[in-house]
Amino acid sequence: MKKISLFSILILFLLALPAFIWIFQADELFEVAIINKTAPDESYREHQSISWLLNHYQYTQTDGSRYETAHDYYGFLPDEAEETFSVRDLPDSYEGTDLIYVADTYGVYEEDLPWTEGTQEDNPGPPSLVYGGFEREEWDAVKAGVTQHEADLIMEFNSFASPTPSDVRDDITDFLRVEWQGWIGRYFTTLDKQSGEIPGWITTRYETAGNEWTYEGEGFVLIHEFNEEIVVLADENEDLHDTSIRLLFTEAGINQFGLFDSPSYPYWFDILEADHEEEVLAHYSWDLTEQGQTKLDEHGIPSTFPAVLHHQKDRAQVYYFAGDFADIAEVPRFYQYKGYASIRSLLSNETIDPETNFFWKTYLPMMRTILAYLSEQPEEDSTSDEPDADVEQADLNGLSYPARVNDQAFEIYEDGDWNPFTFKGINIGMAKPGSFPGEAAISREEYDRWFEQIGEMHVNVIRNYTLHPPAFYESLYDYNQQADEPIYLLHGVWIDEEPLEETLDAFTPEIVDEFQHEMETIVDVIHGNATVEPEPGHASGNYTRDISPYVIGWVLGIEWYPVMVDQMLMDYPDLGDFSGSHIITDNAEPMEHWMAQQFDHLMDYEMSEYSSMRPLSFTNWVTTDNLDQPAEPSLEEDMATVDPNHIKPKDYAEEVGMFASYHVYPYYPDFLNIEEDYTEFIDHRGEPNNYAGYLQDLHASHDIPVLIAEFGIPASRGLTHRNPFGWNQGFMSESEQGEILTRLYEDIIEEGMLGGLIFTWQDEWFKRTWNTMDYDNPDRRPYWSNAQTNEQHFGLLSFDRLKVNVNGQDDWTDGQTITDKPNGRLTSLTVDHDERYLYLKSSIDDMDDAFWDDHQFEIFFSVRENEGIAVDLNDEGESMAADFHLTIEDDTNADLKIAGNYDTFLYDYHEESALTSEMASIDETFHPIRLALNREQTRPDTGEILPFEYYEAGELRFGIGDPDHREYDSLSDYYYAEDTGILEIRIPWMLLNARDPSQKEFVGDLWNEGTASSLTVDGIDLFAVISSDGEPVDSSLTVKRYGWDDWDLPEYEERLKESYFMVQELFSGMNDSLE
Repeated sequence: MKKISLFSILILFLLALPAFIWIFQADELFEVAIINKTAPDESYREHQSISWLLNHYQYTQTDGSRYETAHDYYGFLPDEAEETFSVRDLPDSYEGTDLIYVADTYGVYEEDLPWTEGTQEDNPGPPSLVYGGFEREEWDAVKAGVTQHEADLIMEFNSFASPTPSDVRDDITDFLRVEWQGWIGRYFTTLDKQSGEIPGWITTRYETAGNEWTYEGEGFVLIHEFNEEIVVLADENEDLHDTSIRLLFTEAGINQFGLFDSPSYPYWFDILEADHEEEVLAHYSWDLTEQGQTKLDEHGIPSTFPAVLHHQKDRAQVYYFAGDFADIAEVPRFYQYKGYASIRSLLSNETIDPETNFFWKTYLPMMRTILAYLSEQPEEDSTSDEPDADVEQADLNGLSYPARVNDQAFEIYEDGDWNPFTFKGINIGMAKPGSFPGEAAISREEYDRWFEQIGEMHVNVIRNYTLHPPAFYESLYDYNQQADEPIYLLHGVWIDEEPLEETLDAFTPEIVDEFQHEMETIVDVIHGNATVEPEPGHASGNYTRDISPYVIGWVLGIEWYPVMVDQMLMDYPDLGDFSGSHIITDNAEPMEHWMAQQFDHLMDYEMSEYSSMRPLSFTNWVTTDNLDQPAEPSLEEDMATVDPNHIKPKDYAEEVGMFASYHVYPYYPDFLNIEEDYTEFIDHRGEPNNYAGYLQDLHASHDIPVLIAEFGIPASRGLTHRNPFGWNQGFMSESEQGEILTRLYEDIIEEGMLGGLIFTWQDEWFKRTWNTMDYDNPDRRPYWSNAQTNEQHFGLLSFDRLKVNVNGQDDWTDGQTITDKPNGRLTSLTVDHDERYLYLKSSIDDMDDAFWDDHQFEIFFSVRENEGIAVDLNDEGESMAADFHLTIEDDTNADLKIAGNYDTFLYDYHEESALTSEMASIDETFHPIRLALNREQTRPDTGEILPFEYYEAGELRFGIGDPDHREYDSLSDYYYAEDTGILEIRIPWMLLNARDPSQKEFVGDLWNEGTASSLTVDGIDLFAVISSDGEPVDSSLTVKRYGWDDWDLPEYEERLKESYFMVQELFSGMNDSLE
């Protein structure tokens, strides 16, 4: 009996020992902010497991207390007894927080509350949100907690989906470094809608779309949150070899957690992509049949996608769980037992306990590892939010500054010494396809990639024009921490042009107040000390990176409106000079006086707030330079001057100095192309060079050094201005762009400038230009790529997909077949499109060397219903009203013509272009497609009449349009290969009078409603014919319509143009200091 008693005591002691160990083991202070906006009842299932495991592993709050599930979290707090609720607002600051855990932000709907159960049937319709979603201020505070206060972050499924606003969601996914297209999914043990397991809204949405819900067995339901698509992978339909989805850990995940795979995961998950694959610790994996894989492929859903991701952001660790991992119905009632979690993990069985097996065997071991790692991180790990000690700045009586103007040189302070600096730079804008600049839509991932590419181009400085989103500053800072050579920044401060043009007075108090507020904001931003509230057309967010050591100058303002500058001269004739704390003027005109005031305010604010300063400049352009140009035909282009020579720094500001910044292009204003002093100027190569001639005069007219802050050539099909040496604004290939950029930069250096900044890094689809702006929809420009608008294509980075490689190969994977017949010369005609072009592919039988000697290929297009030129199609009397006529005769003769009564050029310019004779037959003839280049002008110094000028935009160019081909010509319009018999054509949308192809909007009733007239069509009708000696040989037999789906989000692909690599070669061969 004694033996039994002793044995029992021993057993009890052993069972109690882990509890005693737990009790006597020291606690660890670890402050965790748990966020759960989805707690409709007192089960707290979305976060109760987090509280339990923190307590079990003996982490306490900073006051030593345990984590209480019902109280120690932020979000929705239900009170079932009183049938009410309260909200514990998320913190404004996470200072002092070790870990932020975002468990769920989906929120609570009226129908979810226990005391309203059963009321949904009485109130049909969409659910009523009570509380939920991440608000902008809440997310900004979380982000600041990570970036400023070094709090680690864990987020789970439903942290950024609906009802979080889309702009906040995008910011969150950028921060997490993931791409989410909207797909989520969940496993269901039964898909039978009578079982109660499937939410009713899923089956209702599915059936509303015209489908019948007949599923009964196991499976997965995938849901698109934005367009409400639903995809079902059902076991009974043989979509799945295995009805489970599991985690497979990557090498990094195995190293971190010691886990290789997981049991079946039974709940909701995100389907997303990682920006950086090396940050994925585990992927989801499921075993699909070929049929199941096809279903995913049809909807663009990947079969393998991240489940656990991790990256480091400065000193903080950021984890994302793409599943509801913490969600569990019940947790043990006690936690004070050492090793309990390990025991449960060991005993848990997938067959017996499928609902909790994943929690005990995968989630909890991961969290144990993560918490141990986070709680033990030494503070000195990783980098700091403060600039590296290596980024040394000069000091003058406590004022720090990274750069200075020293006589005619610009210098950077490096390694305790001043070094000459030559600007090898590029400008960077705020837009990308699908967005206007004011939407600040560029992501952190894009900035990261772009800075890498810019650095690889050997650029040493970039310039922006205005405030960018926080990702810009974070990315630039992080790039410079690891780069061998930093990228410096010239920061602009934008001023709204519209009030200046309306008032013609920059001294208007509202204008000054807004501009000076913007200056102060950007000063705060570069010092990492700003929270900018959301405002339409303006970037916003928390700015925490101090990039000031890399900001080597200010460039204030915009290209000044000459009429305003001239009007101010008349309005303030006796204003006199300005004398401020840091800036004075000498013989200043009113606009120069105003600019000195702004410089003084900027210097005063940065000195007083941050004990910092840097060189000063303002945006200027040829139009308001300090040179008289008697040959300039346009009054506005030579009526006003803003002369930087009249503005001078004093005292401390004199130490950093001033430099002039000019935008100078070789083709505009017109005097550059006609003034003999420039067109006959001989450059350092011994060649005529108007650009170098002007630069020499500009340099000579300034007491301070001059930076060419913009110069560029667009690689566009559209043309706007001609240069006498062929350095035109438009109709330049990518290789020609690179050649001319190289030449212009060499001129800039030879003429003694500080250097130059190429305009610009990325193409800008939102832009307009004067000779096409009346023919498109201004509200829809960012959603398609207009090859005829040169302003959109100055970038070295293209976004055009070029869906079809125009190379004469039969390699199309998409498109609509208009004609497909077994015999005849024209055996097939296929049509496709992307954001830039309408593509056509024709298969021509026996296209040998002699084919083009006596044959031509023609296509007629109709946009309007029965409004074009009548064209007979065959001998049976069929005809069509064609709006456009394309003809290809060979590899040197091809064009696209337009019906006279649809000719926008003739409508606008028939009275001044000597084309009035064409008016008589506009209903009967096709006209060349033309765009204006210059109206008739008079050269004032000689009286010479400069005639109206235009060019034929409808002339088509033969060449290969495949960027990967060694003979690539970015201006090519068509190509054929005799060995394949394939003829491929690409037509820019605007040549077909498209105002917005994304919505199928075209120019409408031109002659009654003008160029702003609009017509929405179902598609474009086409008829193709091969003729010989004017007689049809074969055709597509009948008129067919090509239609396409509207789009609001354009597809695009980044591609470095040929010019990028040419500039890279130029810059790589130059030192940063040229003496």
